Amino acid sequence: MRRRTTLAAKAAFSMGLDFGTNSARALLVNVRDGREIATAVAAYPSGTSGVLLDRQDPNLARQHPSDYAVALTRCVRAALRTAAKTRGFEPERVVGVGVDTTASTPLPVDEHCVPLGCKPVFKNDLNACAWLWKDHTSHAEAEQITELARRERPEYVAGCGGVYSSEWFWSKILHCTRVATKVARAADSWLELCDYIPALLTGCDEVSRAPRGVCAAGHKAMFRPGSGLPAADFLRRLHPGLGKLRARLYDHAHTSDQVAGELSSAWARKLGLPAGIPVAVGTIDAHAGAVGAGVRPGRLVKILGTSSCDMLVAPASAPVGEIPGLCGVVDGSILPGHYGIEAGQAAVGDIFNWFVTHFDGRRDAHERLTAEAQRLRPGVSGLVALDWNNGNRSVLADPRLTGLLVGQTLQTSRSEVYRALLEATAFGARVILERLELSGIRVREIVNCGGIAEKNPLLMQIYADVTGRPMKLARSAQTCALGAAIFGSVTAGPRRGGHASVERAQRAMCGLKSAVFKPRAPARRVYDELFAIYQRLHDAFGVSESSGPINTIMKDLIRLRERTRASS
Repeated sequence: MRRRTTLAAKAAFSMGLDFGTNSARALLVNVRDGREIATAVAAYPSGTSGVLLDRQDPNLARQHPSDYAVALTRCVRAALRTAAKTRGFEPERVVGVGVDTTASTPLPVDEHCVPLGCKPVFKNDLNACAWLWKDHTSHAEAEQITELARRERPEYVAGCGGVYSSEWFWSKILHCTRVATKVARAADSWLELCDYIPALLTGCDEVSRAPRGVCAAGHKAMFRPGSGLPAADFLRRLHPGLGKLRARLYDHAHTSDQVAGELSSAWARKLGLPAGIPVAVGTIDAHAGAVGAGVRPGRLVKILGTSSCDMLVAPASAPVGEIPGLCGVVDGSILPGHYGIEAGQAAVGDIFNWFVTHFDGRRDAHERLTAEAQRLRPGVSGLVALDWNNGNRSVLADPRLTGLLVGQTLQTSRSEVYRALLEATAFGARVILERLELSGIRVREIVNCGGIAEKNPLLMQIYADVTGRPMKLARSAQTCALGAAIFGSVTAGPRRGGHASVERAQRAMCGLKSAVFKPRAPARRVYDELFAIYQRLHDAFGVSESSGPINTIMKDLIRLRERTRASS
């Protein structure tokens, strides 16, 4: 019989709830030492892996709002069952709950916070569902918002790199207003998913009283402390409906160390937790992941999954200037008292999955291709790729860009292409790193987290070789849920067994793994040459002014391939 782990007499726990693209996760963490005693995952039941798609429109990606409650209940109850195997654990020892979700994933709701997609009148209406972060149907609206802001209110896009994205709040609502007037008129308001879940858990039935997090507000909705959301007259210029909606939204936003409310009796019964537990203001999953990886000034945290997010913080005492092409600079969005700086790539794991799904099909394709790619030396395939299969998030901020593979011959193998795709994401990561440092943001160390960082040491070694920086790994395999749990522990406060600040919680609950991937000089030299070619393609297809001619690129790749093979 398996012995149960014994807890200290006064152990307290925080629960982190992480709502991802395909599933929800619950994590129970000891607030004293960061020990994770239970985790459980529940898939969203609707659509394709939880995503509602439209075969006629590849840009569309929605989720049914009822899936969130279903997955929430399943994963929390499962985590509590696992935790019960730890001697001394009781649900009453859970002192706080934190929430992170994908973003921007806005939901149209009525005045009582009920999602329109849950109402019979909107059954099977995709426009009444949650507009998932990777929905790109509003690319035309994003361009319109960017153009108007640059012309009339440049301060609105100054904090998001000068370009508003089709993935974000206002683009999606503007598109809905144009293509689904019935939904737009029925929506009393719109809630980001990271604001909806805390409202759901705390029983908030007045949308005007639902606390909004500064993370999503600042990075996705052009919210600025002091002035709030964009002015009604600006929004009216985009569409009269947006001007009217502005009055039904919010003027204040909160950091995630603040209490959104207490767990309601109804949800306490559903989940098996005591009522009255403080629930933190919601945040974005990647930002919570940075917190769970111990983000601090000088530490860049890379969250690697289906896409990637690069997170940094800088003390709010020294204002951060505009950084062209980045996703945002927002006060308090990651750590209270710090500017949160966000960049990222629109596809990383999605690119690898795309290739395996359409060009391999073997059950263990990732493992086989990774093993084969690991035996290849940098440059030996003569290939270079652009990592834009889902558009470019940073630094070009253009969702309509597409992927590219150059250098194929009749001898090109699947493993060579697979490695070229791995390398392409590393080159994209280097572009972001160099833009950060060119803008005066010093990066002293890089910590990686997320499923890909955990499972693919080859990718981590390529990232080290391409960037010339050591790649470290966060101790937790669930940094997003851990970051949410950290916020939950802070809302509890020391009197209930939690922490007085996020920084203190991080010191107690975060850590790094001992393994470090260090750059190798020979590989670095080859990758410097490949990166120069990548940059020429990047600029030729992505910006108006190219950094040089591209007519020699194929021959440059052949010369590099032949030299590499000759030296092996």
